[in-house]
Amino acid sequence: MSNNRRLAAVRRRIDRLDEQLLRLLNARARLALEIGRIKRRKKWPVFDPRREMFVLRHVASANGGPLSARAVRKIFQTILTQCRRRERDGKRRKTRRQ
Repeated sequence: MSNNRRLAAVRRRIDRLDEQLLRLLNARARLALEIGRIKRRKKWPVFDPRREMFVLRHVASANGGPLSARAVRKIFQTILTQCRRRERDGKRRKTRRQ
């Protein structure tokens, strides 16, 4: 297989993984919406620093590389921030597929 064909094949695999990641991220955001509804009913704050620390430690320790623990924590910090925004506003965003 030529280098160009190999590169294209690997990029197609990355594209499929990106789509899977997107589906998983949106599934996580839907769960954050559910958590937000529960917290609003209970009048609990959206931000739970102990839970966030647990999540960040958990993903860093579950990481098998090649991403560094620091990189994984940064990625998940962004995910947590965006999911918390979903919890706060409590609304699903329309997507192209809806």
